[in-house]
Amino acid sequence: MTIVDFWASWCGPCRKENPNVVAIYSELHTKGLNIIGVSLDEDPVKWKNAIAKDKLIWTQVSNLKGWEDPIAKQYKVESIPATFILDKSGNVVAQDLRGDELKAKIIELLGK
Repeated sequence: MTIVDFWASWCGPCRKENPNVVAIYSELHTKGLNIIGVSLDEDPVKWKNAIAKDKLIWTQVSNLKGWEDPIAKQYKVESIPATFILDKSGNVVAQDLRGDELKAKIIELLGK
């Protein structure tokens, strides 16, 4: 299972949620959870600094195009943070969950 996590260094709510996502990843990665971070940043230095500061150890990508990011457009992202939980086939099975709701849903899906 994979979470596609849309965020940006300048997004306060995203940065506030990052410690929760880090904790979920640390706990559940060995059970099959993967995360791909997709940043809507335009400044590579601010983006990379945020990754380091927030300890985001999973794969991070950015086209450095802000809201014009083609991945964000593909997922129809209109606000961030935005999370999409994908099953093993790549189908979206849940989206825009945060905190305890995100963790509970991942545990439920990993148990299936």
